[in-house]
Amino acid sequence: MSGGITAIVLARDEAVHIGRCIERLKPLADRIIVVDSFSSDSTVTLAKTAGAEVWNNVFVNHAAQFQWTIDRLDQHEGWIIRIDADEWFEPAAISALRKRIAFAPPDLGAFEIRRKVVFRRRWIRWGGYYNTVLIRAWRSGAARVEQRWMDEHIIVERGRIERIGEGDLVDENLKDITDWTAKHNGYTTRQMVDFINLDFPLLPRTAEKGVLNRGAGLKRFLRNGVYARSPLYLRAMLYFVQRYFFRLGFLDGRTGLVFHTLQGFWNFFLMDAKVDEAREYIATHGLEAFRQYLLDRHGIDCGAA
Repeated sequence: MSGGITAIVLARDEAVHIGRCIERLKPLADRIIVVDSFSSDSTVTLAKTAGAEVWNNVFVNHAAQFQWTIDRLDQHEGWIIRIDADEWFEPAAISALRKRIAFAPPDLGAFEIRRKVVFRRRWIRWGGYYNTVLIRAWRSGAARVEQRWMDEHIIVERGRIERIGEGDLVDENLKDITDWTAKHNGYTTRQMVDFINLDFPLLPRTAEKGVLNRGAGLKRFLRNGVYARSPLYLRAMLYFVQRYFFRLGFLDGRTGLVFHTLQGFWNFFLMDAKVDEAREYIATHGLEAFRQYLLDRHGIDCGAA
């Protein structure tokens, strides 16, 4: 395993999460880099105290921030782990990753792992949410981050993808519901930009080389080929119904009701409202004026994705 394992953690005002993230990465990663977007809390101090390197860079979006970091790593034969500050690997997943990376054959480019969401201390097991599988480890030089404003994935350009079946990647945000809704409000704006880009030449369009993992590819097809073609607002309602009732989200109890309603209905309904508003703005003022509006109002540079 020449070069070892480097873990990259993006952070901004993550004092509540960063210590846990770093401590649980130590059995896995040989090097931990926290890329901070000029936090106003104690994130940087805590990260350094925990033993991580801290780099600083102005945040544009998650995809750009990860790729900026990867491009500045030494080009060596090693492995890269991508993880968010509020995530951690279960012990079984850490053991499996260490062992399989150590003995990975040359034709293996990346590992994918299932994500387990814990919301308000409860595992969200139902509603289809536990089926999400993500690429979070890849050989240096074998993959890159898809450049999108939202829902970016890892594109594997060299080698095959294998599944880690032992243990999960746990997504457990410890902040309160006010922070959760504020974060997702920002996400819906970025999602709106990606949806508007399906209708208008808003963002630069480049041919993507490489492959997504199967789950990400299916999700992208359903998002762009089915959901995007369905009527505004109705699609958010139907998505919630299939997730909460047909995919048994109600079995997650009262906490699941809150999560599936907010993440699976409010989130998508708000995104549709922003898409509707954007279309009206473009019809009235034109596409160039909308580009300027995104930059002035949300700091989104349509030439930066």
